[in-house]
Amino acid sequence: MSTQAISKATLIDWLGDKAELAVLDIRTAEEVGYASPLFATNLPAARLDAEIDRFIPRRVVRTVLVDDGKGAAKVAAERLAGKGWQSLFYLGGGIPAWIEGGVESLPTFDIPGVPFVTKVRDEKGTPVVSASELKALRDKGEDVIVLDSRTVPEYSREHVPDAVSVPGAELLLRFKDLVPSADTKVLVSCAGLPRAILGAQTLIDAGVPNFVAYLDDGTKGWTNAGLTLETGKTRAYGDASEAAKAFAAKHVEALSKDDSLLFIDRATAEAWAKDESRTTYYLDVRTPEEFAVSHLPGTISSEGGQLLGVAYRTIAVRGSRVILVDDLLGVRARTVAHWLRRRGYEIGILLHDFTAAELGAVA
Repeated sequence: MSTQAISKATLIDWLGDKAELAVLDIRTAEEVGYASPLFATNLPAARLDAEIDRFIPRRVVRTVLVDDGKGAAKVAAERLAGKGWQSLFYLGGGIPAWIEGGVESLPTFDIPGVPFVTKVRDEKGTPVVSASELKALRDKGEDVIVLDSRTVPEYSREHVPDAVSVPGAELLLRFKDLVPSADTKVLVSCAGLPRAILGAQTLIDAGVPNFVAYLDDGTKGWTNAGLTLETGKTRAYGDASEAAKAFAAKHVEALSKDDSLLFIDRATAEAWAKDESRTTYYLDVRTPEEFAVSHLPGTISSEGGQLLGVAYRTIAVRGSRVILVDDLLGVRARTVAHWLRRRGYEIGILLHDFTAAELGAVA
């Protein structure tokens, strides 16, 4: 199969059409930083051959590789074409050509996380508490808890002192165990803004009885206030009690009452996954620990909290379908779907009894 360079103008056109499209930024993670200017999936060239099938399940999908302008994308595209990839392109001039003249008016592969969540914040009026205000509350002995909505490894590296690790999709499911009193003030934190705002607004939209706000700029805001972060896995969520599950089941109904969610059975999910005319992501949104114990064949562990703010790190094909797999309670899948549908994703939810004797494949 042949490959060819495309221009910036062509990529702009492709980002505006309705056909399936994958864009991979193959620079190193250090070069890309938090996100590519295209808000495309970052899959470094060194990992490309080994991992591309995970990100792009169908080899016929129109795929554009983007590099630093020094030719790595062309070499990689030619190599992958020799392995059966059928619709490969590379951006002429790479990222330097893309950002020349500024990026403000350019389209992106995915909706950038910060603009999306700040729009949510502005529309909903999500309450906010600063680091100095949190310190003052603690100094006065107020009943306040900080829930860190990032992944457990991110939390372990550094977090606001005494915060509890509860990744975003787990917030509602674990809430009652961590916050038994309706009088407790609840602050949701992350490293900056996106996951904290969505986490806080999830709890508010779900109608929990507590005062809920996000911690302004999270760990960054804490250090900017001259305060010291804590390290290690000091406090983390545990297994949800029956009371917590009942609380979550009740409140997720309030969260998703207007969502028109599509629930599918396993046969439908597997038919979608095998559909040769459409790309489907088969994502298990439970915790990695739960996935390791049991999961359905063909599914990928994809923590729901990460999908909330940075979906492009997993979903590399725009225009694809997404199946969210969860346990029978479905709190996490419904939480993720609540936000992803607002970002234009086509979602199907598959709820499965992972306690049954017929457990799926074990990782």
